[in-house]
Amino acid sequence: MRIAIVTHVVRHNDGQGRVNHEIARAALAEGHEVILVASQVAPELLEHERLRWVRVSASRAWPTRLVKQQVFAMKSALWLRTHHDEYDVLHVNGFITWSCADVNTAHFVHGGWLKSPYYPFRVTGGAWSAYQVIYSRSNAWLEGWAYRRSRVVAAVSEKVAEEIRAGGIERARVEVVYNGVDTKAFSTATTNRAQFGLRDDACLLLFVGDLRTPRKNLQTVLKALVSLPANVQLVVAGYLPGSPYPDQARALGIADRVHFLGLVKDMPTLMHSVDAFVFPSRYEAMSLSLLEALAAGLPVITARTAGGAEIIGEECGIVLEDPDDASALAHAIGELAASPARRARMGEAARELASNFNWARMARRYLDLYRSFAKRERNGSAAPLNTAAAQSRA
Repeated sequence: MRIAIVTHVVRHNDGQGRVNHEIARAALAEGHEVILVASQVAPELLEHERLRWVRVSASRAWPTRLVKQQVFAMKSALWLRTHHDEYDVLHVNGFITWSCADVNTAHFVHGGWLKSPYYPFRVTGGAWSAYQVIYSRSNAWLEGWAYRRSRVVAAVSEKVAEEIRAGGIERARVEVVYNGVDTKAFSTATTNRAQFGLRDDACLLLFVGDLRTPRKNLQTVLKALVSLPANVQLVVAGYLPGSPYPDQARALGIADRVHFLGLVKDMPTLMHSVDAFVFPSRYEAMSLSLLEALAAGLPVITARTAGGAEIIGEECGIVLEDPDDASALAHAIGELAASPARRARMGEAARELASNFNWARMARRYLDLYRSFAKRERNGSAAPLNTAAAQSRA
């Protein structure tokens, strides 16, 4: 089987890129041929003789991320149309190309984020805010176009699946394929607080995410920390330049209790060095960090608005109804901080839950989808879903 995958980045340390990295590895291990239409590909994949990289990129000279995405979409579509007889199955990720796909993985639903009551941007909120609204609306329309013209949409959580169905996609064409996690790496790591300059006598919470956007909601975690005992401290992992949160921590008088580590390469060790994972994201499709925290045996505090909350039961975590309720978050943290025995029980349950979400299982689901399309193509029975899909194969 010849599989073409379109995504911007295929590498180990990227969210969407990691998903496609694991799919490509599994496909190659089964003896399939893989074509990666991407801007970046991990060097270890390029060493494989059955992998072909079609490099597509948008020059940095193009203004704004939205324009660069369109350049990539047009370039990739041109290559796919010209070489359509060189692959059996086409897998894309959201709106990333103007070609119609067999399988389309929905890692994020801009329409869902746009409709969220926690969406913070307004056209009248200044130039940056107005651009964010334009970006979200444009991507919501483009994603809808891509999903309607895909044979199957693979949603990374049930939350995402429901948002896609609400956008008019038939229920039968939407599959839930949860992301995976390296359960072995995160379950067997060791504790080493000294490696990160962390105190041995503190109860440590971990927050992981983009520190430049309000969507991840670190602000509410900082507010909750103010009312908690001094031994309850927060460890923050994420790209720091341009983040407003160090200043906010100082303004709240808790700078000495918040440890900003920047980007962390050894996440398994860090997760084994803390006591709980806190992630009240205002909108999330399915957080890889949340799965990693479960695999590391961490009790999880999250919010109903975060994709992944749907798999968290009371035996391994606490799910808040309102991500912005700092008092409720502080109460949940306080309960766990006061009971090491409860944290230990929840950690064991979290590790057991994570065992159901490994990369191999996820990859098998995608390969099964590919095989179903490739088989129908060989039998001449794969009818396109609509005229646009038919034209993409012409």
